[in-house]
Amino acid sequence: MAELTAARYGKDKVRIFRVVRSVKGDPQAWHDVVEYNVKALLEGDIAASYTKADNSVVVATDSIKNTCNVFAKTSPHVLHPEQFALDLGVHFVTTYAHIHKAFIDIEQLKWSRITVSKDGQPHRHSFVRDGDEKRLTSVEVDATKGKNAITAKVTSGLSGLLVLKSGGSAFEGFVRDEWTTLVEVDDRIFSTEVDLSYTFALPVEALTAAGIAALQDKVGFDKASESAKQITLDLFATDESASVQATLFKMCSEIIAASPSVESVSYRLPNKHYIPVDLGFKGLANLKPVDAEVFCPVAAPSGLITATVSRKH
Repeated sequence: MAELTAARYGKDKVRIFRVVRSVKGDPQAWHDVVEYNVKALLEGDIAASYTKADNSVVVATDSIKNTCNVFAKTSPHVLHPEQFALDLGVHFVTTYAHIHKAFIDIEQLKWSRITVSKDGQPHRHSFVRDGDEKRLTSVEVDATKGKNAITAKVTSGLSGLLVLKSGGSAFEGFVRDEWTTLVEVDDRIFSTEVDLSYTFALPVEALTAAGIAALQDKVGFDKASESAKQITLDLFATDESASVQATLFKMCSEIIAASPSVESVSYRLPNKHYIPVDLGFKGLANLKPVDAEVFCPVAAPSGLITATVSRKH
């Protein structure tokens, strides 16, 4: 005997690029652009489509894709991924009586405005992709208690931010036993690809149209994103790191202190290793920390350091 215990479906990898002009029809207008990869999944009274081959409860995934594209044109919040995701999620749970939850995940690809060297001014409609970094947003909209009692969870962050410091990082005093071959170092290369997420506390009235519009001021999604990235970079660069763990905790603590709406912060930091190359065959000292200048980057295996730090109430 078998029973369906969980079901969720939708559309993944919906590619969206939107140009927002400061003045429509003006050839001199300033442009803002966003590029998103969107995943939109739905839950609700959909079991019959699985267990009885009854498609009458299925909102076609193609319709979900079309909704994402239409909202990219019509949503006033398209430049702000958290609010755009909330717009989509609220639409799905209020438009379809049998859909009770919507899960919207957005990856925002990085486009930065080009500054023209001859005048030092940012260009009004030219942009550069200056890294693989992505801004991330994950929104769960929940209408299980009724369409007039909708709640939401919002988690944001970033991934693909590759950083390296060639000094100012140590690793000493760790457990030494019969399994240990690693040498203690008081100065080493520290490199990682930052995977950061942080959760927000939303005001109760957030899920009305007016409430979503007000969230940028009340919660400060964009400010939190900018702050979290800058704190990550500042602390990575300046902390005299005793370990990845110690630096990670400082980053989390400062993000919570800087953004009152952030409830918890999580990092996944793979510790990318750089191994000194033995150049002794040419009589060159390169193995001790004081001499090491030529390294071999090692992709695997890598350390992986994770933690979540929450606001203490």
